[in-house]
Amino acid sequence: MYQGLLHLHSTLRWVILILLLIAVYNSIANRNKDFTKGHRSTGLFLLIAADITLLIGLYQWIQGGLGLKAIQANGMAATMKDPVSRFFVVEHTIGMLVAIILVHVAYSYSKKAIPGPKKHKRNLLLYGLALLIVLISIPWPNRIVGIARPLFPGM
Repeated sequence: MYQGLLHLHSTLRWVILILLLIAVYNSIANRNKDFTKGHRSTGLFLLIAADITLLIGLYQWIQGGLGLKAIQANGMAATMKDPVSRFFVVEHTIGMLVAIILVHVAYSYSKKAIPGPKKHKRNLLLYGLALLIVLISIPWPNRIVGIARPLFPGM
């Protein structure tokens, strides 16, 4: 079950990245236009995908060997000295939490009754920051051994 959820978690990152890119593009391309239901729908789908990924990630952090169990087995000081453990226990977890919070703030801001151009400007900032943090926090294949994950699960 853990391996299947890990694959789902890794697959959902692509959904999140694509939706973040769409949201950023919409904010740039429509910066002087009204905010439509389609713009809000993109944010909602992004929010749902991010929340599902968060729940799966929390399960992995609690049940997997690279999260809570690593802290319990080695202690926090030893975990912070090991770059692989530190990445998954702290850096990846906190980075993704911050990105998901930014997505939530952007979506809630898009529901407010303010002019469309202002919503697009704010969403560009929030979704852009979330995209940057997600790109930094993903365990890309070119990372050090132990952190690196394949681009697509099962490869």
